[in-house]
This record gives sequence, C-alpha cells and structure tokens, in this order.
Amino acid sequence: MIENVSHGKIDIILCEDNANDAELTIRALSKQGLSNSLIHVKDGEELLQYVFCDGPYMGRSVANQPRLIILDLKMPKVDGLDVIRKLKSDDRTSMIPVVLLTSSKEEKDIMESYALGVNSYIVKPVEFEGYVKAVSTMGLYWLILNQPYQS
Repeated sequence: MIENVSHGKIDIILCEDNANDAELTIRALSKQGLSNSLIHVKDGEELLQYVFCDGPYMGRSVANQPRLIILDLKMPKVDGLDVIRKLKSDDRTSMIPVVLLTSSKEEKDIMESYALGVNSYIVKPVEFEGYVKAVSTMGLYWLILNQPYQS
C-alpha cells in the first residue's frame, strides 16, 4: 500500500506487515514532519520489487532510492534478513540506511542483522509513548542529523 507517493522521490520506505504498528510508525513520523514522502509496503517481497523496480514498480527509476528503509524482521513472503541480504549485496542499494524495527530481542537475530549490514537494530517498545518516542527519534536522526553518502 502506498501512503503518499508512488513513483516520485521518496525519503522513507516502511516495510511492516502489522497494520497497527505501521499506522503507529507513520503517525510518529508525521508528528516530526517526516512522513510527507513515505511509502508503506506490507512485506519484503513488495519492498524488493519497489527498490529494484520490478513487478508493479517497473516504471520507476532504480536511481531514485529512498533515504531510509524501516524494516520489520519477521514478515511473510520474504523476511527482513533476506531483504537485508539482497539490499546490502547489490551496489545500487548497499548504501541505503536500513533500520530494523522489530519485536525480536533474540541475540542471533541481532548478530545476524549486523553481520549482514543493517545500520541500526531497534526493539519495538511495548508501551505507546515509548514506541512513538523511539520512532520519532530514529526518524529525526536518519533524516535530519545523519549525513547520507552521496554517490
């Protein structure tokens, strides 16, 4: 599902299969004015189709990549680890910052994510205010404070 833009320049791809978590994440980013150019995809397969301009996204340019990917770990079709593996192994997408926003606190998930090249691993806070604060802070850091690599 595309939230605000389809084939133009976007800042954020949110890849989240849980509708409630996606809505909460979008609202938290909106409070910081960071959701104007955001798309929401529901699984890793759709994210990869978007980034690599495949399937329903064939019309967009692979050169037009997001500034940030927010990714859930446990998803249907293609899970977060497989998405990271594909993104970080391709020269066209390897420099896109990927932040895992997940419920998993498992050490093996954390270790494997960083070994594959994830830029940040955030465990979803359970309480509402903590979740909103974590997402807002993450968005401000990656989109305002962080200096992205310019190829």
